[in-house]
This record gives sequence, structure tokens and C-alpha cells, in this order.
Amino acid sequence: MIPASTKRTALAAILFLAAAMPAYAHVGAGSTSSFAAGFAHPLSGLDHMTAMVAVGLWAAMKGGKALWGWPLAFLGVMLVGGALGMLHVPVPFVEPGILASVVALGLLVALAIDLPVSVGVAIIGLFALFHGHAHGAEVPENAAGLEYMASFAAATALLHGVGMAAGLRLGWRFRGLARAAGAACAAIGVGLSFGMV
Repeated sequence: MIPASTKRTALAAILFLAAAMPAYAHVGAGSTSSFAAGFAHPLSGLDHMTAMVAVGLWAAMKGGKALWGWPLAFLGVMLVGGALGMLHVPVPFVEPGILASVVALGLLVALAIDLPVSVGVAIIGLFALFHGHAHGAEVPENAAGLEYMASFAAATALLHGVGMAAGLRLGWRFRGLARAAGAACAAIGVGLSFGMV
């Protein structure tokens, strides 16, 4: 059993490390004017895909209200961030925040961090703001942009569902596999931070 203070220290160190490195993974990348482009984008970006699956895994590990609360919090705040991006409202540290989300969400799963649902909502909401803003900043300010964001949200919900289904299927008996997936997510985030992935 890893002491709680060691878990907190490791999480803080990796978050600061990830926050120091830009991702350059979003703005201006690919088509942003159709339903198909919006749906495909989260499925083609390793940063988004791993973070969304980690949200689902963490929600499944927590259970109860987190099963619906955490994914809905992410979707809702992501859409708010997307609207801010479309309106060109600046949000600081977007790319480092996206990288930090991959690492932090992976660690929360890997270390099986059990937080109150409200604290999980706050953490997930913060990361969702970054993901949403990055994608909202790259879409056109018209109906096609709204279509893109709606399809992006649908793909995000699908990825949350994949994570939840995997976590619930593994259950307590195979909880170590879910934690290993979280560790892989954190490793991908570190790899993205250093340009190794």
C-alpha cells in the first residue's frame, strides 16, 4: 500500500511537469466544419482519447453518483469551454492543462484515488474547460461550428462510456487491470509532454 502522502507528492510533481510543456495538439489541426470531423477528432487524438477513457474508468471505480456525475460534468464544462473558444475568450494554460489532464486522470485511476464526488467534478471540470476551449478555438463561428462541437461531445460521451464499461466489466476482482490502464494513460501523457509519443 502506497502512503497517501507519497501519492499526493507524486501527483503534484507530475502535474507540474506536464504543465510546463505545451502540447501543440489542437489549434488548427484538421477539418473543423462538419459532424464527421467533430466526431472523428477525439477518436484520432491520443491525448483526448486517453483522458476521456480515464474519466470513465475513474467514474466506474468510484461508482454511485460518479457514474453519471463525472462524465456529465466533463461534457457540460467542455461545451462551455468550447463556447469560450469560439468567442475567442482567452483561457490561460490550455495546452499544458490538456497534457496535465492526461497525466493526472491516469494517475487518479492508477493510484485508485477515492475522492468525494464533488471534488472529482471540480477536477474533471477544470480539465474539461481546457479540452473544450482548445477545440472551440479552432471551429468556425457558424452552424458548422456548432455541429462540430455537438459531434465532438457525442464522441467524448462514447469514450467515457468505453471507460465506464471497461471499469464496470473488470469490477473489483480485476481492479488491477483498470489501474494498469490508468498508469498507461499517465505514461502516454508524460510521453506527449516530452514529444516521445
